[in-house]
Amino acid sequence: MSTTGKMVKKTQSKWDGFSLKPKKEMPAGLWVKCPQCAKMLFKKTVTENLDVCPECNYHFRIGAKERISYLADEGTFEQFLAEMVTTDPLHFIYKGTKYIERVKLAEKTAAGKEAMLVGKAFIKGRPIMMAVMDFNYLGGSMGAVVGEKLCTAIEKAIEDKLPLLIISSTGGARMHEGVVSLAQMAKTSAALAKFDDHGGLFISLLTDPTTGGVTASYAMLGDIIIAEPGALIGFAGPRTIYETIKVELPKGFQRAEFLVEHGFVDMIVHRKELRSEIARLIDYCGKK
Repeated sequence: MSTTGKMVKKTQSKWDGFSLKPKKEMPAGLWVKCPQCAKMLFKKTVTENLDVCPECNYHFRIGAKERISYLADEGTFEQFLAEMVTTDPLHFIYKGTKYIERVKLAEKTAAGKEAMLVGKAFIKGRPIMMAVMDFNYLGGSMGAVVGEKLCTAIEKAIEDKLPLLIISSTGGARMHEGVVSLAQMAKTSAALAKFDDHGGLFISLLTDPTTGGVTASYAMLGDIIIAEPGALIGFAGPRTIYETIKVELPKGFQRAEFLVEHGFVDMIVHRKELRSEIARLIDYCGKK
C-alpha cells in the first residue's frame, strides 16, 4: 500500500540461472541393487568383477553364456547339439498357455535353445568337457533334452578321455514333461557311473540355486563337489520342508557354507578363483 492509499502491483521476478526444463531420465540398466547388502552398484563395475558385488562378495546369478566366458579360455568353447529342442511329449498346457509357447519365450532370454549348453573347451590350457546349465531358460529346469545333452557329453568325454565339468544352476526337474523329466535323474546317474568305470574325473560345480531333481541326481555325484559362496543347494525348499514336517530349519540351512560344514560339499570357491582351482584339480587328480 502506497502513502497515497493506492495499491501497488508487484512484478514477479524471473530467475535465469538454470533451465526449468524437465531433467532427462537416467538410462535403464546402468545400476543394479545387491540383494544381500542392498547397495546400489554401477552395473559395469559389477560385470568387470565377474558379476560379484564389490562390497559384500554376493555372487549374482548369471546365465550359461557368462559362465562359459568367465571359465573357458577365450574362443575355445566348441558347442554341440545346439539345435536340439523339446518335442513337448505331454502336450502340456498350464493356465491356458501351451508348453511349446513357453519354450519359444524362454529362448529369447537364454543363451541357447535349452537349459543346458554342452561342448569341449580349455580351462587354463587344460582340455575339458563342459555341461553348463542356464537358469535363464525356464529356471534351468531339467527335461528330456537336458538329459540327452548331458549323456552325450559324458559319452564324448569317455571317447576323448576328457575330464568332465558340470555346472548346475537349476530349479530341478521340469514339471512340463512330468515323468519324462524325472526319468533323466536315473539316466544321467547311470551315464556318470559308466564314466567313473572308465576312470573319468567329474567335477561338479553348484551355483545359486541348485535344487530339486538335479540335486538328487548328477549334481551331487561329482568326484569333487565345488560350490560358489552363498549358493542355495537342496532338494525341497525351506517352506516345503516346514509345511511337511513342521520344523524350523537351522540358520543358513541349504546354503553352501552349511553343506561344507556337514560334509555334503567339498569346498567353496570364489568365482574369481574358479578357473585356477579347476585347473589345479585336473592336474592334481591326474584322471582323464
